[in-house]
Amino acid sequence: MRWLVTGAGGMLGRDLVAELRTRGEQVTGLDRKALDITDPAGVARALAAHRPGLVVNCAAYTAVDDAEKDEERALRVNGDGPRLLARACAAHEARLIQVSTDYVFAGDARTPYTEDDPPAPHNVYGRTKLAGEQGVSEELPAASAVVRTAWLYGVHGRNFVRTMIGLEARLDTVDVVDDQRGQPTWTADVAATIADLGPHVGVDATGVLHATNSGEATWYDLAREVFRLLGADPDRVRPVTSEAFPRPAPRPAYSVLAHGRLQRLGLAPPRDWRTALHEALPRIRKETLRETP
Repeated sequence: MRWLVTGAGGMLGRDLVAELRTRGEQVTGLDRKALDITDPAGVARALAAHRPGLVVNCAAYTAVDDAEKDEERALRVNGDGPRLLARACAAHEARLIQVSTDYVFAGDARTPYTEDDPPAPHNVYGRTKLAGEQGVSEELPAASAVVRTAWLYGVHGRNFVRTMIGLEARLDTVDVVDDQRGQPTWTADVAATIADLGPHVGVDATGVLHATNSGEATWYDLAREVFRLLGADPDRVRPVTSEAFPRPAPRPAYSVLAHGRLQRLGLAPPRDWRTALHEALPRIRKETLRETP
């Protein structure tokens, strides 16, 4: 099976291409310069040229706060782009995995969101990502899957863990939000889950699945664990409320996702977030130091 990964220059896309190549799969990764998923002609050309059996769309407008002022562009990338990809996949008899987000939920639950819980996004980013989910399910219902993930960090690109590594080296204390709860998730683990899921799509897996590291934490918990693994005093991290860091886009207070559908497929959900972070941190720190002037 040939794989085509869009958004392959991003944090998850790069890890997915690497994971598939490690497994000996035939994979082509196209970054934003190589393929604009909002361009119908470009999408059609890409599928005709590469003839993938499975497309994984990692391309997205992920600037959550900027989206509040630029909903038209966010909707074009997050909503229209996935629909175009699904339509092209239908024409070329390819399957599609669309990567989505916990932000499609309201964030007011007290128990993990299941795949069947009704979406109710509270910001532009969540609304536009939900539009992408709907476009894929409408255009390619029998040969697509939506993989929702959350709180991603990785070796490549800007993310919370890399930020904490930098702040630990520069500041005596760091204030971190302690009233938002979710699942810190390593992109390498999501990539492995997507690679496992691929052969099931359109066979015994369609619709929505959740792929996050297991367990749950607040951003404060995550920051303390980063400090601890760096050999720093975790008490240098101080808890604050979300009011201390007002943002244009409201953040979900609770965005823990359940993994029922992965388990029913016989696929293990990604491991506990602390175990993943313990393995990931040395790699992330090395890359962070390499890029620091």
